[in-house]
Amino acid sequence: MAVDWKCAPMKPAAEQVSATVADRGGAVVIAPVGAGKTTVARAAAEHLGGPSAWVTGTVSDRVVPFAALRRLVEVPEEGKTTTVLRAARESVPRGLLLVVDDAHLLDHLSATLVYQLAVSGAARLIVTVDPDEPAPDSVTALQLDNVLPRTELDAPRTDRAALRASARRFVESLPAPARTVLEFLAVCDPIPVADLAAVAGDDAVQAAMAAEVLDVGDDVARGAHPLYVDVVRAQLSDADLQSRRSALYALGSERPPRDVVDRLRIAVLALDSGHQQPVPDVVAAAADALRLGDLVLSERLGAAVLERNPDLDARLTLAQALAWQGRGREADDVLAAVDPSTLSDTELMAWALPRAANQFWMLSEPERATAFLQTTRKRVTSPAAQTTIDALSATFAMNAGRPGKAVEIAQQVLASPHADDTAVGWSAAAATLSCARMGRFDEVEALAQRAMQAQHPGLLRFTSGYGQTTALVMAGELDRAQELAQQLTDFAQMQQPGRAIGEILVADVLITRGQLAEAALLLRGAAKVLAPTGYSWGPLAWMLLSRTLGQLGEMAEAAKMLSRAESRHGLKSMLFAPELLLARAWTTVARRDIVGARSIVRDAARAAERGGQSAITLRAFHDAVRLGDIRAVDGIARLNIDCLFGQLALRHARALVAGDAAELRSVAADFADIGMMGAAADASAQAD
Repeated sequence: MAVDWKCAPMKPAAEQVSATVADRGGAVVIAPVGAGKTTVARAAAEHLGGPSAWVTGTVSDRVVPFAALRRLVEVPEEGKTTTVLRAARESVPRGLLLVVDDAHLLDHLSATLVYQLAVSGAARLIVTVDPDEPAPDSVTALQLDNVLPRTELDAPRTDRAALRASARRFVESLPAPARTVLEFLAVCDPIPVADLAAVAGDDAVQAAMAAEVLDVGDDVARGAHPLYVDVVRAQLSDADLQSRRSALYALGSERPPRDVVDRLRIAVLALDSGHQQPVPDVVAAAADALRLGDLVLSERLGAAVLERNPDLDARLTLAQALAWQGRGREADDVLAAVDPSTLSDTELMAWALPRAANQFWMLSEPERATAFLQTTRKRVTSPAAQTTIDALSATFAMNAGRPGKAVEIAQQVLASPHADDTAVGWSAAAATLSCARMGRFDEVEALAQRAMQAQHPGLLRFTSGYGQTTALVMAGELDRAQELAQQLTDFAQMQQPGRAIGEILVADVLITRGQLAEAALLLRGAAKVLAPTGYSWGPLAWMLLSRTLGQLGEMAEAAKMLSRAESRHGLKSMLFAPELLLARAWTTVARRDIVGARSIVRDAARAAERGGQSAITLRAFHDAVRLGDIRAVDGIARLNIDCLFGQLALRHARALVAGDAAELRSVAADFADIGMMGAAADASAQAD
């Protein structure tokens, strides 16, 4: 009994897809299950010719990082997510035609790599997607961001329930050995042919091939259609599923894993089959999942270890996986169970640093975190450990609104012969942003490069990057500032929270340009992503969004965003206290209370000046000038910051005080020349 497929006409669809790939470098083929996406993709690939590779997303592979692409790319044994993705991307042959079938079933990292290949143009791509199924963000972005052109197959309307019923009847008519093969594929698809024969039998493999429910190629077996496997999976009991996983785990655990993907696949099979791997194996797998950015899998593995053994490494991994998911209280509980008196210096550092960071950001308890860090510093004896603690203290000081203190500590760390890469990364990044906001622009670039050379960037890359974009904006180099901010965002690709933080940097430049609608769009998305986390970037996103909406005159929405910013602001985001006041001021402008807004802007300038943030003080005073405050001229003159923006701001203020229409028009033209269109518009309006 054949399945009643509702396929699109193959030839015209394949010709359209191959033409699109030839012209644009790739295509996303969109159609519901059973419409012939795979057939069209195969025909298009054959028509295009040249070197090609084929990968397929499956339900079972979706829970293992890089599982879908493991035969195509080399996954390094070391390095965090971004480094691993770069290495994997570079291992793909240039110009390869890569067919990604059922991309909606890809694991997160495979999907991210496909997105990067599409954006970079490193490979030609044919990507098939079922629009009725949830997909990873990167696969969705391929379509929504118009990275690849879409081709929707013109297939007859499909009744999914009827199609599934037809597939079920077909599967039920299969010989028992062929069904056995599908049962194993229901828990692990694909499977090496030799392994499938070992657990199901050679005769079963042959029967499945004869029934055309099994595809075999390159010594790997996979279901001929995902619907067959789905139907069988739905019919198996939990005990049956566990039994099949157990057989595959027993087979796989008899040999050394081939790579990190194999280790993680075996670890998942062990978890889901009730087997207990040796504790060191599970701890290593949990750490691998964490460094690859699979927080959910890392949490599962770490929790499984702690149920059996109070392993410190597993505890640290689990705590980080929880904290990075925004579950700071649970992470603190995991770490609080450790007795620090039993730890060596190395163990104490490994435990104390993430606990302090979790307390500061995720729990919003900066005072407790600072005190805990200082207590820990008294306990450690090695100069290297003390220097690393000092570096984190510099980051705490910066976020708490003490950039001068942050730079002082950072300089001591950077001058220390005991500073390791972690210490250099933390301290240099904090000093970069602090110096930029303090108006010490000539120190910014060297500090940013020092942070990068430490090869410990992570989210610190955005901290130093924000310092760089701030300095570039003050120099009037908005194009370079936006280009750098966009590079950071693109570098993060779809990895969160990095992409959201990068978009804040882009939006900050767009606000200065006067491109408010574009900035608001980015900030809405960034604020939503960062809201569940404890990062100080979250309150900043709400502040900038409120300010932007206020400038757009959207009074009610600006007030709502301001309320969210205020509720999330605290000591951990005190560096951005002036931005909160500026958001309040522009929200007040939207209410048409210009006098009240000017008063709040002056408060913002005073707050920035008290905190030693001269560059931010200058920006606040210039906002006051844009609002017609003639008293701001004295503050700008007093600051005497040597940068192009400072010169233009002072000219603008003096022209406003003098009522010099010609000079206002002149400074408006100069603002426009460097791309500050909002400031240009205000100066021009004041001239009329």
